[in-house]
Amino acid sequence: MPRWVNLANLFTLIRLACVPFAVYAILREQHGRALAIVLAGGVTDIIDGTLARRFGMGTSVGAYLDPITDKIFLSAVYISLAAISRVPRWLVIEIFARDFLILASCGAAILALHIHKFPPSVWGKASTFLQILCALVVMIGNAAPDSGASRWAAALFWPVAALTAFSGIHYLWRGLRRIDGGAVWE
Repeated sequence: MPRWVNLANLFTLIRLACVPFAVYAILREQHGRALAIVLAGGVTDIIDGTLARRFGMGTSVGAYLDPITDKIFLSAVYISLAAISRVPRWLVIEIFARDFLILASCGAAILALHIHKFPPSVWGKASTFLQILCALVVMIGNAAPDSGASRWAAALFWPVAALTAFSGIHYLWRGLRRIDGGAVWE
């Protein structure tokens, strides 16, 4: 059996398999079910990371598959929430524009400069964390309308937008600095 077939990567694949179910539940406005599926996806992310780090189950396949699965999951949730008018479409467009900028820059770096390592920045991680928090607060507000979470969700839209934009600019700056001769990304 290939080395990449292990328990950590199985949990990543389970998370990937949850995506269409989460999308379906959100679009059908089955808010409690959608929240449960997204939370279950979050738990699988914690489990696969723990298994990979603590028990030596990390693989090169998992190193690529895990962040791709995370991005697919979060993107699908945001698109679905925008489709039912629970998050502003402009926010989803901004998030995708930043991600496209990062992917295009990485692709150019791979092709032109033969760079293959793109460590995440603290700002990128903070932006992703805030995006996840915002999506969860929106979903909690959907599932429990009397909880007050909807007000918190609306209050998070602008900070998410600001941090997403800043992290995109920071990634671009790091990339340009690397091209300009800096040996290490900060």
